[in-house]
Amino acid sequence: MGVTALGYYGFEVTDLAAWRRYATEFLGLMEVAGPAGEHRYRYDERAWRIAISEGPADDLAYAGFEVADSAGLAALLARLEAIGVSAERDAALAKTRGVTELAVCKDPTGLQIELYYGAREATEHPLVSPAGVSGFVTGEQGAGHIVLYAGDIGAARRFYMEGLGFRLSDYIDMSLGPDFTLELNFLHCNPRHHTLALAPVPAPKHLNHFMIEVARMDDVGRAYDRAPRMGISIANTLGFHPNDRMFSFYAYTPSGFEVEYGWGARTIGDDWKVVRHSVTSTWGHHRQPNSA
Repeated sequence: MGVTALGYYGFEVTDLAAWRRYATEFLGLMEVAGPAGEHRYRYDERAWRIAISEGPADDLAYAGFEVADSAGLAALLARLEAIGVSAERDAALAKTRGVTELAVCKDPTGLQIELYYGAREATEHPLVSPAGVSGFVTGEQGAGHIVLYAGDIGAARRFYMEGLGFRLSDYIDMSLGPDFTLELNFLHCNPRHHTLALAPVPAPKHLNHFMIEVARMDDVGRAYDRAPRMGISIANTLGFHPNDRMFSFYAYTPSGFEVEYGWGARTIGDDWKVVRHSVTSTWGHHRQPNSA
């Protein structure tokens, strides 16, 4: 028994004001009240999905992965213990995050991983997107996906697959030159094609990008038009991925890492077979400099 979804995640950033504008006016997320010193945003019935606090890292600070219930959490902690990973239950942090029960551990790069069940919902307060986004794709697919740098890909795979129960979706062999190829690993834990991807690159930060999926193609197009009006730099133009078949673009965030804003990704089931791709995009996604 492993994790069932990416439930929430938090960033530590140097410019809270820039992020507030970015999250609400560009991404279309709804700002909600959070603990002192933390800005929170929601994009479905959950009380929050993204938290942002001030600090020097400009990086992902933690990721929260969901399990179904108390038995699921206990089984997950036993899996981690079997591979030599210690996870500590933290009642105070559970209260802060608005979940019923929570345990904390570190992945092989030192990223804080929070395992929980019983997240608070806020259906009494209808979601209103400040940017007029028609909706976001979450539900059993969770809050989207994150792509992490993993200098030791073997250790990362062991932690996320043997420990947290992720399953391999596919690989992309990303050519960076005639004699150098990166094998990107894409992992799933629910019908979303990948909730997590691992790039075998030693890096000073954890996060390459995070992905938010919207309900309509028009939502992607309108965000693409909003970017230049708001002075936001496009990182990759509109394009289509061969593995999850998502139509998307990438934009630079105020912290320098990127967000993928997409629509129409495929879902997968228990009959999924692992495959391998040789390109990251079927078409488009042309790289652009950060001019901000």
